[in-house]
Amino acid sequence: MRILIIEDNRRLSDSLRATLVENGYAVDTAYDGVEGEDMALLAQYDVIILDVMLPKRDGIEVCRSLRDQKVAAPILMLTARDGLDDRVLGLDSGADDYLIKPFEVRELRARLRALLRRETPNKSGNIVVDDLRLDPSSHYVWRGKTPLDLTAKEYALLEYLMRNPNRLITREMVVAHLWDYDQTIVSNVVDVYIRRLRRKVDDAHPVKLIETIRGAGYRLRDPERK
Repeated sequence: MRILIIEDNRRLSDSLRATLVENGYAVDTAYDGVEGEDMALLAQYDVIILDVMLPKRDGIEVCRSLRDQKVAAPILMLTARDGLDDRVLGLDSGADDYLIKPFEVRELRARLRALLRRETPNKSGNIVVDDLRLDPSSHYVWRGKTPLDLTAKEYALLEYLMRNPNRLITREMVVAHLWDYDQTIVSNVVDVYIRRLRRKVDDAHPVKLIETIRGAGYRLRDPERK
């Protein structure tokens, strides 16, 4: 999943980015409201983490502007203001959740999972396709009763595919969701990760879930959905 952090405190921003990258997310950062809004309009993000007190344009204005421009990504607002009126203002501007500084990174990760879970029919948080099950809270994955040992990037790719069952996913879409802007990506990197996932997800099972659509991309087939 791809996250945008708009936070002018570079130490906090760098710390959050390092933690989220370690958890398999692709993360882009911006340090003022104008740059952050431009980046949010340029790419498709799964979640936007938005500080309220920003230079050039504050987070409330940015949030309202993004919603006016039909950006639907969940927005988690960060602020040192803990008054009720401040929280109401943030939520009324279009934010989906509100986190008061200082906060524990563990709580931030839980809130991100909750925002992503809103898009998942299974409200337990688990993502299920046929006999393949993924738990975003623990990063455990099972095929049937067998646990799968995945790297962070393999996990992120599988989660992306499982959140979009039966949908054609192009190589460009994978790169846009799993790698941030400042990474150099070699041309066959997506194919390499798909092959690794196939070995771990499909090789030992008669029903193959990961499909290659020749000349187009990939698809995770859900036999239960048409």
